[in-house]
Amino acid sequence: MPVANGLSCPTQVLVIDRDNLVQNECFAHLSKDWGDDVPCAHVTSGRAALCALKANEFDIVICDLDTLCDLDPNAEAALLRITSQAPGALVLALSDGGSVSMAVAAMRSGAHDYFAKPVSAATMFERLDELSVRHGKRRQFTPPKSNGENVDFEGFVGTSAEMQVIYEQIGRIAPSAAPVFITGESGTGKEVCAEALHARSPRKEGRFIAINCGAIPRDLMETELFGVAKGAFTGAMEDREGAAEIANGGTLFLDEIGELDLSLQAKLLRFLQTRSINRVGEALPRELDVRIICATNRNPMQMIAEKQFREDLFYRLHVLPIHLPPLRQRPADIMPIAEKFLTQYAQEEGKQFIGFDRETADQFMDREWPGNVRQIQNLIRRIVVMHDGELVTSRMVRLADVEANAAMAVAPVPNTHIPNRHAQSVGEQMLPLWKQEQKIIEDALAAFGGNISQAAAALEISPSTIYRKKLSWEKLEAQERSAA
Repeated sequence: MPVANGLSCPTQVLVIDRDNLVQNECFAHLSKDWGDDVPCAHVTSGRAALCALKANEFDIVICDLDTLCDLDPNAEAALLRITSQAPGALVLALSDGGSVSMAVAAMRSGAHDYFAKPVSAATMFERLDELSVRHGKRRQFTPPKSNGENVDFEGFVGTSAEMQVIYEQIGRIAPSAAPVFITGESGTGKEVCAEALHARSPRKEGRFIAINCGAIPRDLMETELFGVAKGAFTGAMEDREGAAEIANGGTLFLDEIGELDLSLQAKLLRFLQTRSINRVGEALPRELDVRIICATNRNPMQMIAEKQFREDLFYRLHVLPIHLPPLRQRPADIMPIAEKFLTQYAQEEGKQFIGFDRETADQFMDREWPGNVRQIQNLIRRIVVMHDGELVTSRMVRLADVEANAAMAVAPVPNTHIPNRHAQSVGEQMLPLWKQEQKIIEDALAAFGGNISQAAAALEISPSTIYRKKLSWEKLEAQERSAA
């Protein structure tokens, strides 16, 4: 069978559906890149599916729930009979209409994910890549890439469709001299993106100079950016170039551009208009050839509305925009990123780590990662430094989380020897974290009439996260009832 990046295409696919539409689409999707030797079996009833599962081992089972009615009128019970016969397979459940209760029932019966029909084969197989990582199967179901840049692109790691769009944007934008405006949450790789644009540009032999506009005091920012002439003020003992001059012929990256003082925004606007700067204390303008790339993790339109950012400057800078997606929108990249950092830090620290155990990979795929790539990076480094072994375990992750949370805690530890009635009453009123989470998600579902996709988008999580959470709540509620 063909292999891509060490991960091979599945050898057996079973489609359980009354008609040929899903089977035909799956076969067309696979055979286009993997060849016609990819087996894609098709049955049209539940009983035929059981016979096929007893006779063969399948890597993937794609099952229309309505097709199983000959096994049991209860779809949940019928699907359980299928999944029990396919313990090694990844199971996708499908049905017309789709609902929260149907999705929960399918996953309770052993399905790995659920889709409302119609759904494309490309969508299903992209999801199967994620599930393969989560469940330790390490197979690749989507076709291999041929451009050689899908794994590591100028410092980025990720093969997801979302990142392929970013790579293509960078490739198209890099040759231009026009300003670039990068947006994205903290930790999504805005500086990596800026460096990639520079590395792919005709200016790559010039300097790449990065300035964090939020890290330099306002009264020093002008001299850091535009330089200073000797004698301009007390302490200016010599002429000094600013970042713009140093970057002449190359690229100037202004990170957190929204933190730049309004008076300096006006001077930056003049620089963009005239392509020249004046050092502080110097009347003679200096012409420069610099490409400007800027970035922010804030909403620029909101900053403009709040009079924190000049609208005319925004439109001068916002010529070629790039928006970097948060990690929760590209879950297929989570484990490749984690594995990259694990290899890097294991080498640096002289450790023997080679991968993640199955439970830990599952936990990594479940996490929301509000700190994005930087959060994964920091967590992996803590684990490698503080632990030894070959596989990262869930215990190591828990300990690393505890260490990080303890370091961030600033509240004093209460004296346990002195009764604190107020604290006791607050503790009695406080709900466990999972119940607070349950209320937030259920409120969102109610607000969108039970539509999981819309609720998930509003909460900025994936629909499959809601399915998994609902399953875990049922277990926790059962535990509470049994303990009562």
